[in-house]
Amino acid sequence: MQLRERAVSATATTHSQAQAVISAANRVILGKNHEIKLALTCLLARGHLLIEDLPGVGKTTLAHLLARLLGLGFQRIQFTSDLLPADVTGVYVYDRDGGEFRFHPGPIFSNVVLADEINRATPRAQSALLEAMEERQVTIENHTHALPQPFFVIATQNPVEQIGTFPLPESQLDRFLMCISLGYPDRGAERALLAGEDRRDLLAAQEPVLDAATLAGLQAAVGEVHASEALLDYVQNLIAHSRSAPAFAGGLSPRAGLALLRAARAWALVDGRNHVLPDDVQAVLPAVAVHRLRPAADDGSRTAGFIREALVEAVPIP
Repeated sequence: MQLRERAVSATATTHSQAQAVISAANRVILGKNHEIKLALTCLLARGHLLIEDLPGVGKTTLAHLLARLLGLGFQRIQFTSDLLPADVTGVYVYDRDGGEFRFHPGPIFSNVVLADEINRATPRAQSALLEAMEERQVTIENHTHALPQPFFVIATQNPVEQIGTFPLPESQLDRFLMCISLGYPDRGAERALLAGEDRRDLLAAQEPVLDAATLAGLQAAVGEVHASEALLDYVQNLIAHSRSAPAFAGGLSPRAGLALLRAARAWALVDGRNHVLPDDVQAVLPAVAVHRLRPAADDGSRTAGFIREALVEAVPIP
């Protein structure tokens, strides 16, 4: 009984901590509670986040805000067509006084790295993030350098039809646990935005809600969230349907399946539960799958709504 009471108390504590972050974020970014919750879920699941949307809807603000509320170091990299991999990872420079080459770390050596407008850089520059995102390290001149922990990449991406963009390759997209869009605010949120304080001033005034140690505890708690055999059956059915459905040119990989389960566990934890429900899987599935699944018909249907219709509504809960 005592063990159960302690487990309930721990779950309530983690729920309270997560909700504190969401509430603080909602005071800066208005009318986007679901998207903020998805972003926090992604980070608690130790994943990287891709935000794809039009300029000016708050993508950069959300990335900076999450870093500030979680008490983490933050670096922003503006991706442009002339960006080089060394501009991201760092470079060895000869020290004449010491008579040796010394490593000068690039901006990727931070807890939260904002890769702003990532698809405006060439594939060569984009590839500088691959090892960092997968292995939390970078290798330069045959020397491997560990990145700070925790380490998150939050990338923003403009629609690919805009001028001067380079579509991210599938291998790069698969490194992102989730892909979300913020979209335009509703009329009420936009009125409050127009009448309220400047978002940059609000952002600068924000104090950390959590610290790195508390965040690490929340991430560890995600792994303890229980997933039943029936829930695993449901996840497998979703994956299998994605591979056989004529709506998709290719299905979800095993890595995508693991990402889906990890994200569902984190969503359940944010909701204050120590077990995963099918509702949790359905809540995170569009964000986990939208950038991984390519529609069979190239008609612009690669959207969260399309994923919901073609997967969530097509696969019954066991």
